[in-house]
Amino acid sequence: MADTHRAASVLFVCMGNICRSPTAQGVFESVVHAQAPDLAVELDSAGTHAYHVGQPPDRRSQAAALARGYDLSAQRARQVAVDDFYRYSWILAMDRDNLSALTAMEPSDGTAEVGLFLRFAANADVVEVPDPYYGDGLGFERVLDLVEDAAHGLLAHVREQAGGHPR
Repeated sequence: MADTHRAASVLFVCMGNICRSPTAQGVFESVVHAQAPDLAVELDSAGTHAYHVGQPPDRRSQAAALARGYDLSAQRARQVAVDDFYRYSWILAMDRDNLSALTAMEPSDGTAEVGLFLRFAANADVVEVPDPYYGDGLGFERVLDLVEDAAHGLLAHVREQAGGHPR
């Protein structure tokens, strides 16, 4: 039975919250809007580190996302807070390093399900979303490919948890 006292909520997490996690937030928001507009879901993204707090997503992430119809421009980076472990249903890390950082700060009575985002991908040949920050533009395209795949699987999972909608 779904938790009826709060809407579904997802926090996407990477290291600095300027490349992968804002992309995941923007893509998932678009997928929910297009495929489940009546689904109540709260979305956000954050970083395990405070390197870029208050900054918009990386310009290369924004450009690659916008080319596919995802507008990330309104997002601003923030750092994961302890309260997030009570506020969100799922906290999804882009890679194992950030998952380790999350589990290290997770309170013992936190209510969020913490895990890797790509576990929801149907076609991914990897388990981590690679960090494109220091690479070429193709890395941002790869991130989008992986995130789009996982976003559809995550939507199916959220719908299932929220009321038994079949995959």
